[in-house]
Amino acid sequence: MNAQLPPALIDLLPADCRATAELLNRGCACISVDHESLRRELAAGDRGAPVDEWLASRPHLFADSMVFVSEVHLERMARTIAAVERTVALPAYQRRVLAYAPAVAQHSPAATGVFLGYDFHLGPQGPQLIEINSNAGGALLNSRLLRAQRACCAPVAQMMPPSVPLERCFLDMFRNEWRLARPAAAGDRPLARVAIVDEAPAEQYLAPEFELFRQLFAANGIEALVADAAELSYDGERLRCRGEVVDLVYNRLTDFALAEPGNDRLLQAYLADAVVLTPHPRTHALYADKRNLLALGDQEWLQAIGVGDSDRELLASSVPRTEEVTPRNAEAFWLSRRQWFFKPVAGFGSKAAYRGDKLTRRVFAEVARGGYVAQAVVSPSERRLLIDGVEQDFKLDLRNYVYRGAVQLVSARLYRGQTTNFRTPGGGFAAVLAVPGQRGGANHR
Repeated sequence: MNAQLPPALIDLLPADCRATAELLNRGCACISVDHESLRRELAAGDRGAPVDEWLASRPHLFADSMVFVSEVHLERMARTIAAVERTVALPAYQRRVLAYAPAVAQHSPAATGVFLGYDFHLGPQGPQLIEINSNAGGALLNSRLLRAQRACCAPVAQMMPPSVPLERCFLDMFRNEWRLARPAAAGDRPLARVAIVDEAPAEQYLAPEFELFRQLFAANGIEALVADAAELSYDGERLRCRGEVVDLVYNRLTDFALAEPGNDRLLQAYLADAVVLTPHPRTHALYADKRNLLALGDQEWLQAIGVGDSDRELLASSVPRTEEVTPRNAEAFWLSRRQWFFKPVAGFGSKAAYRGDKLTRRVFAEVARGGYVAQAVVSPSERRLLIDGVEQDFKLDLRNYVYRGAVQLVSARLYRGQTTNFRTPGGGFAAVLAVPGQRGGANHR
């Protein structure tokens, strides 16, 4: 049963929205997810969708409780994202990061890339950008989760956002990618067929989202297929999936350079601009290679290439110190390992990422060979919840889903352990509730 926020806690809510958010994250352990509503949201596009099977096989996909984030921190993340976007647009920045990118990243299509994921921890100095992902999953799942929230008490009810149909925003994004980059032979024809492509998509943890996207496209007059890259064919003119011509590929592959043999047909069509691929290898190279964080933290160089004072100040305070690990400096990193988090330069989903204080010599030997960056540890903020009647502190990170510099949605991931995961009882995706600077009915200042 959903508990009510204790009156004593309501009386203690401070005027400062950052302090309010922190207090609510520690003291409001209420269940905010209406599970029947969530099931209805997940089945909205297809009443026959196996929603119960999805949830039973992924018991830690969704957390039961929301996360509170101050409007000040949300605004700070948005400004940091805008500063990154302005920096990435500079030719000198692109020359630097493309110099170590795979050759395929030199190809520059007109599409910009859907669902950039800017991931932040809320550190003592405010939001810290820990990484950027170029094919961030979960946006559609989180849009349905957001609509399945219920308020536990009057103060929280005042903060609840209006129900916004984010699906329309997502559809417009894909249609815009098509308008930007459609092959010349397509003329002004609207987007007609999409292939949602991943390796063995039915086996992926976020497979339910693939099906939700298929339903969303179909409900709006766009045929959609969920497919493995092996099901694609290319005849030198058109990319096909199961014999049908494909206009746009929604790329969920983690082979960011399309270098694996099974992705060669998609690679050929992409290089020939015979299909709109989004996101694509250049997007990953410009944003998501972890070495790019070194560039974003290089203050002297940023000034030299024309990054303005305010953007440099914002990046300096929002991007944790990041350095590349090489065989030459590896021993120094080993000795100071407790200060660092080690990530593969083309990593994703926390795979092969290690907190320094948990590293063994054997594992660090792999890191020391290269292909890793070391990022200064930024301890994540926490959310306290009641799990089976026991209070537990969960770590959290915040993901901003971004298209062309605009934040579409902010969600959280709750977890315990070294890195984000979907294995923690009580953890998973969590809706984010913005805490305003002044609460309308409380009359606090």
